[in-house]
Amino acid sequence: MSQDGSPDLTGKLTFDGDKGAGRSKWVAILMGLAMVGWMGSGYFAPTEPEEENADDNAPSLVTVAVLPSAAQDVQLVLAAEGQSIPDRSTEIRAKASGQIIEVLVERGDLVTSGQEIGRIDAETIEAQVLQAQTQLAQATRDYNNAVSLQDRGLATEDRVSAARAAEAAAEAAVTAAVEQLDNTVITAPFSGRLNDMTLDEGEFVTNGDTVAEVLDNDPLTVVVQVPQQALSRLHKGDTAQVSFITGEERVGVIGFIGSNADAQTRTFRVEVTVDNPNSEMPAGLSARIEIPTGQARGHFISPAILSLGTSGDLGVKTVAEGDVVAFSQVSIVRAQPDGIWVTGLPDEADIITVGQGFVNAGDVVNPRAPVADQTADASQ
Repeated sequence: MSQDGSPDLTGKLTFDGDKGAGRSKWVAILMGLAMVGWMGSGYFAPTEPEEENADDNAPSLVTVAVLPSAAQDVQLVLAAEGQSIPDRSTEIRAKASGQIIEVLVERGDLVTSGQEIGRIDAETIEAQVLQAQTQLAQATRDYNNAVSLQDRGLATEDRVSAARAAEAAAEAAVTAAVEQLDNTVITAPFSGRLNDMTLDEGEFVTNGDTVAEVLDNDPLTVVVQVPQQALSRLHKGDTAQVSFITGEERVGVIGFIGSNADAQTRTFRVEVTVDNPNSEMPAGLSARIEIPTGQARGHFISPAILSLGTSGDLGVKTVAEGDVVAFSQVSIVRAQPDGIWVTGLPDEADIITVGQGFVNAGDVVNPRAPVADQTADASQ
């Protein structure tokens, strides 16, 4: 409205005369001063949320699966791979020349000591024996006559000595002829199995020809090479479990321990004798022997749990007091198809079965019990 009472048609609004407009100005000024004071104080958030944020920035602990393990008595066993050999073997050679007239055995047969396996034609040698015997009879008569004449003073001592020499020569000839006749019979030198034989009826053999081979496989001998550090634990007469590649298992006895190491491998020869009735098992079979050598306290673990230390030592990682990782150097004392036995750990140990590759000795970890499948893996 204009001062003269006529209406103001300019469209402008004024609040100079409004008491409410003045109060709003003072409220706005007070709120601005309060905002400036709050921002100047630096108080923007409570203290507790700041601490939680700091904890979120701290490094998290590695979680590992831990399996408690208690040491047990374990039988120490020395295992070695070897090969079986016959107790004895030899070639049978002809001791006379002539034609084979009879063969009494076949290759692969079992024979006994002195058993006849073949014959050589002895007709000529039999005649030589008869001739030698006749000459011996004549020489004996000549010697007796010489002695009789000497007794009557009709023969000298030289004549008697010559007759005695002739008789001795005839005796030697008979012995040689009889021996040659015996040699026409081919026999086995000891009990065993004929591994090879080349005798055939009608074949001509010469003195010295090889006609057969006999093997004595009872007992059978298993030869292994033993490392020098294990030699002191073995003794002659110790029992050994022998497993042949054919699946046969036998109990043997150490019959020989070498006294001189192999120049190249530095191992010692050890022979284990195994009973082999009727030579059932052949020589030349691959075999594994296990010899008990004492007892120790060890833990049974999976080979996958093993770790290498900073120096390349073989060991196992465990969780000690305060959830701190510890590394223990171990020795494998026995291996089985389902796991290994190791020594070097405390009697009671919390073994890390999963996650050992992500932690080192001295690290603090978050140990957890393994799940079912991890427990099975750790025990295998």
